[in-house]
Amino acid sequence: MQPDHRYSPFVIAALTCVTLGGCSKPTTNEASPTVTSPSPKPPPPAPPDPAAEARGVFRAKCVACHGDHGAGDGPGAAALNRKPRAFADPEWQASVTDDQIKKTILEGGAAVGKSVAMAPNPELKDKPETLNALVQIIRGFKR
Repeated sequence: MQPDHRYSPFVIAALTCVTLGGCSKPTTNEASPTVTSPSPKPPPPAPPDPAAEARGVFRAKCVACHGDHGAGDGPGAAALNRKPRAFADPEWQASVTDDQIKKTILEGGAAVGKSVAMAPNPELKDKPETLNALVQIIRGFKR
């Protein structure tokens, strides 16, 4: 009887694995070198523009009564018993200091003997540049 030279499938698979470098999957324990460039930092935010903020405050809070041109003729002025100040009045401009205007803006009309309809703006207390810019807007209406 002659020996059987046929090999079982198991023996063939084992020999193939040994010949090809093993039966296990390659390990991924080693860190693969990746090239990453540092992500650029976003530029710092631009500092707030006090003049732009003041214009926004004036549009949002003052125009309704004082009007676009500071003439005291805003859409809400008609409903007020005590008419809003006309900022263009040269006599008024000469009679009031910047500090008085700031106090009126910060504390509201009632705090300075003016209309109670003028709300205080305490959020501007820590924004002196914006407050100064609001004063400049009001002074800019002078004829």
